Amino acid sequence: MNRNPHLNELGEFLKARRGELSPTEVGLRGGQRRRVSGLRREEVALLAAISTEYYTRIEQGRLQASVPLLEEIAQVLRLNDDQRTYLLDLAVKQTARSSMSDDRQQVDTQLQRMLDDLTTSPAFVIGRRTDILGWNQLAAALWTDFGTYPEPERVFLRLLITEPWMRELYADWEEVTRLAIAQLRMESARYPGEPRLAALVHELSARDTQFRQWWTAHDVAIRGKGIKKLRHPIVGELTLDWNTLTCGTDPDQHIIVWNAEPGTPSHDALQLLSSWTTNQESTTSDTAASERPDTSTTAHRAARGFE
Repeated sequence: MNRNPHLNELGEFLKARRGELSPTEVGLRGGQRRRVSGLRREEVALLAAISTEYYTRIEQGRLQASVPLLEEIAQVLRLNDDQRTYLLDLAVKQTARSSMSDDRQQVDTQLQRMLDDLTTSPAFVIGRRTDILGWNQLAAALWTDFGTYPEPERVFLRLLITEPWMRELYADWEEVTRLAIAQLRMESARYPGEPRLAALVHELSARDTQFRQWWTAHDVAIRGKGIKKLRHPIVGELTLDWNTLTCGTDPDQHIIVWNAEPGTPSHDALQLLSSWTTNQESTTSDTAASERPDTSTTAHRAARGFE
């Protein structure tokens, strides 16, 4: 029997969330010792004022619950705003959008020009499955020239998991990676079961036990804004703010822009990196095209002993 992937994921998500709550947290008596942690299905059903059988069918992906009922279940499970949004996104059938999920995403010329004009702020565009679709010169200097990776491997989450230099770059690599996984899970509500997303999850689950554990936790988070700490091989430690803009022509493309608070060492370091990048670009512009080195990755390669 083929089941709706939205409903399957919705059920797995509910199961993960009830597993995080104890009876006392929702006003029930703990009772005898339990073999597994979390609420039982019958306890969720009791608090949501529905039968255990009805709730079980929802959690097994065999029944599409109404939005008011899901709102009630969200309250019972103490879901936060991001989790509630994810639950309701899964509940709404989006077959029209799902049919478009295999379309190849591209950054248009105007958007790439905007990225290039951001000479003092690293920026890149991220798509479905965290595909890196476009970036500017400063982003290449801060991370790497993403163009050196084949397009199927040019995936931010994949680089976080598989590339040692990404683990070195982020001082809080585990926090960054878990957030990226939660954001991907949040975005995947539009296209659960999408083949390329499934292939990415399968590959990373096979390669890394931590990814497998974090993905199956079904944590979700909206891609918004935050602060990240980086350890750059050329300019040292950086504390950068990041914010997300949505592309007007493709809401599945997110523009991530990074900057530092003026007057801080991180701001000075970012300015230094920008100047270094500009000087490299100016120097190599006088070199014959056939002899010109790949300057966008010079900083990372030189610092790591590749040159």
